[in-house]
Amino acid sequence: MNYNWHWKVLLETEPGGSGTYLHYLIVGLGWTLATALAAWVIALAIGALVGTLRTTPLKWVVRLGNLYVEIFRNVPLIVQMFLWFFVVPELLPKGLGDWIKQMPPPWSSYLPAVLCLGIFTSVRVAEQVRAGINSLPRGQRMAGIATGLTETQTYRYVILPQAFRIILPPLTSEFMNVIKNSSVALTIGLLELTGRARSMQEFSFRVFEAFTAATVIYLLTNLIVVVLMRALEKKVRVPGLIAVAGAPQAGH
Repeated sequence: MNYNWHWKVLLETEPGGSGTYLHYLIVGLGWTLATALAAWVIALAIGALVGTLRTTPLKWVVRLGNLYVEIFRNVPLIVQMFLWFFVVPELLPKGLGDWIKQMPPPWSSYLPAVLCLGIFTSVRVAEQVRAGINSLPRGQRMAGIATGLTETQTYRYVILPQAFRIILPPLTSEFMNVIKNSSVALTIGLLELTGRARSMQEFSFRVFEAFTAATVIYLLTNLIVVVLMRALEKKVRVPGLIAVAGAPQAGH
């Protein structure tokens, strides 16, 4: 069997006339990365805030944070995607809801996808941040307060910089998960990488070539992310910090 002939489908022009199938998939990768990056900004901002609040002495704040995490952690991603796309616009004020529903594609699918992935991932980031803060010795907070810092300043200048260095490896995994989870957005019409691979398969009837090409692109993209994040980890690593944080603490 001549496999070279089969792979030439990537150089054929796709029915929309935008270019070759390979270009079509690369554009899909662009939408995947645009969705993942925007969702990651939301996830990191909300996750860091919720994770930090869950370590404060205020019990009602901790309970609210726990409620937020449990709600979004226990509902499947695809269900949340449908809720953001079909239900949320109906719950908003009529003007805003109509504006969202009347947005031209792909923005009408992109916005709900970003919000869904951002909120869904934020609960996982919140868990990582909470675990990172709790892994630090208790003396860190007391030392900050003793030097005259407020509780907020202690978190900002003492606790969080160390916690984020500890949780950088699992945050790398979470970012890779956002890239992969963005494929669920095809269910609401966003033609990201997986959606375009599916369209290519429907147009060309080449299932193997379409999804193998998409798989290779995902692998290369995530490999680049891993290499970049490993370099960042080495740059911000504090010698002995992770070992100390992982050691049993007195009183535990």
